[in-house]
Amino acid sequence: MSKPFVHYAWHLSYFSGKSRAYLRYKDIPHVEKVIDYYTFAIRAKKRTQAAVMPVIVTPEGEWLQDTSHIIDRLEQRFPESPVVPATPVQRMAAYLLELWGDEWWLPVAMWTRWCHPENYPLFLHDAGTGLLPYFPRFLQNRLGATAANQMRAHLPGLGVVAPQLPTIDRWTRDMLDRLDAHFATLPFLLGDRPSIGDLGLLGPLYAHLGRDPWSKRELIDPRRHVRAWVDRMNQPRPLSGAFLPGDQIPATLQPVFAAMCREMLPMIEGVLRETRAKLADWPVGKPLPRGLGEIEFPMGEGRYRRAAPPYILWMVQRLLDTYRSLPAGDQAKVRAWLAGFDGERLLTLEIPRLRRVGLRVAAEPTA
Repeated sequence: MSKPFVHYAWHLSYFSGKSRAYLRYKDIPHVEKVIDYYTFAIRAKKRTQAAVMPVIVTPEGEWLQDTSHIIDRLEQRFPESPVVPATPVQRMAAYLLELWGDEWWLPVAMWTRWCHPENYPLFLHDAGTGLLPYFPRFLQNRLGATAANQMRAHLPGLGVVAPQLPTIDRWTRDMLDRLDAHFATLPFLLGDRPSIGDLGLLGPLYAHLGRDPWSKRELIDPRRHVRAWVDRMNQPRPLSGAFLPGDQIPATLQPVFAAMCREMLPMIEGVLRETRAKLADWPVGKPLPRGLGEIEFPMGEGRYRRAAPPYILWMVQRLLDTYRSLPAGDQAKVRAWLAGFDGERLLTLEIPRLRRVGLRVAAEPTA
């Protein structure tokens, strides 16, 4: 390549941790630049239809947005040491883990960051410096505070409201304990190579839980195996390691997948109901709102309510496309594995065909 990829990102950013770790593990020549206000609000929005980070600019000048799409594209270009396993059950497990990290953990990350005031000074400093480099500190603080208020505005739609905070707290501590037990036995989720599932989970566990002062001290640092995994993901040995042989799924992840099917699958089904209802009188091709009607589903030992995010259905569609491309025998192996968690109905979901439009999705015209 005549020049490197450019990774526009912040360390504060949920999804930037995912793309940064991917670029480092794949040893893709790149430079990282802190995204400033002009690049974020003007250049990225013009090129990707959304003011968003991270963004990757290819050596040819193409702007790529959405970490799942970025990884799909770059895996084709850099096939050595793929982060998507070749065997069917591990492949589906990796995609499920990515979906879980990308979407299910969002309320957790917003709770840890915005419901604990000691995290605010770090956000204010880093956001202000990133958005307005070289400007006076008072202007940086003003724009950083504006960004903070915009993020806080998302809390109710995500269900991060006072009555539900104890449920989020209990679920988070319990799941981190389960992950800590797993990482005591393996360096990554599916072996000694990071998968796309590890990359998805790093999003919340680095920027929000692993770096913000309160959650770093209270949640991540006390769990030394999770802490070590976060550090390994941020400084991976490029192109190294292998997934477990024989299409194995570690027994230590059984509780994680069981919780995923018990909790996230009902959430997906609720989002699908709300999306179908909205699409009944919604113009084809017009992006849906980022949040639809409120849905309720299990979370740990409790129940949780939040606005339905139709974007998650694009992620599920991508996973199901992968499943349906498998040979019949491999599909049977995946169904049998999911049946162990009462999760095989995931494979029968009939999702209206969707396409990404920036941070939203729109229905594709039917043939």
